[in-house]
Amino acid sequence: MKKGESRLDLKDYLVKPGKKFRLKDFDTGYKKKTITKQESLEMLESGLKELSETQDKLYAHNQYSILIILQAMDAAGKDGAVKHIMTGFNPLGVKVYSFKAPNSHELDHDYFWRHELALPARGEIAIHNRSHYENVLVTKVHPEFIMSENIPDIDSVHKIDKKFWEKRYKQIRRFEKNLTDNGTIILKFFLNVSKKEQKKRFLERIDDTTKNWKFSMADLRERGFWDEYQKAYEECMFETATDTAPWFVIPADDKWYARLSIAYVIYKEFEKLKLSYPIVSETQRAELQKAKAKLMSEEGGKAEKPQKPKKK
Repeated sequence: MKKGESRLDLKDYLVKPGKKFRLKDFDTGYKKKTITKQESLEMLESGLKELSETQDKLYAHNQYSILIILQAMDAAGKDGAVKHIMTGFNPLGVKVYSFKAPNSHELDHDYFWRHELALPARGEIAIHNRSHYENVLVTKVHPEFIMSENIPDIDSVHKIDKKFWEKRYKQIRRFEKNLTDNGTIILKFFLNVSKKEQKKRFLERIDDTTKNWKFSMADLRERGFWDEYQKAYEECMFETATDTAPWFVIPADDKWYARLSIAYVIYKEFEKLKLSYPIVSETQRAELQKAKAKLMSEEGGKAEKPQKPKKK
């Protein structure tokens, strides 16, 4: 991804830990971009090849795992981002999970439970399309949903107060610290789409018969809570952005630019790991040479005679 790399700056996307911010401070269209769509496609193709090579080293290295979290408002392009980024990885080493509203069985456990089951093993990558953050986003906007969790001492929506959310943010920070302390690299992305662009995409889903299935009246109802969601995202990212589990706010009005930006962040974070293939010991190397000698000795056997073509 070296071509044009200098024109991408991670500092423009990063939420600085401990520093208050507003989503309005992040441009959804990113007016500072100096890359054309065609250049972006070329860079993305090159970058995905490098991600594939790095993934192979990640698997061989077998110490780190990667958890990629995608959060966004409806129609921001999460599914498309997953699809394009996945083309750069070996499917055998990547698992994608799209989390919907929890069912009754999942609600009988703590809210981390179903997400813990989907964590990547060492050498693997997991992409969570929506994540444990829904429990401080959707539930923040609709606190009545918390009542379904049957939490001790929370028998009224009125008890879901500021202290409740502070406790939940603390739980998330602790959960993610435990993961990072044990070798999981966490990269969290918020695809920052504008309300105007969301409206445009909703209309496209209604007018295009091939996209009708993507549209839901529930999405339209949630659009009515736009300001509440923006505030919930600001608060949750402020409370949970850390040096070891960073949040990146990705401009998402241009899908092609969003996909390139996400791939670039992953590429640069992979670079920091300085991954390489394991170096074998002298003893192992000697064993390899013995194995090679044995395999080469098989060539001393009789070679099969080529069969003569049958007469027609």
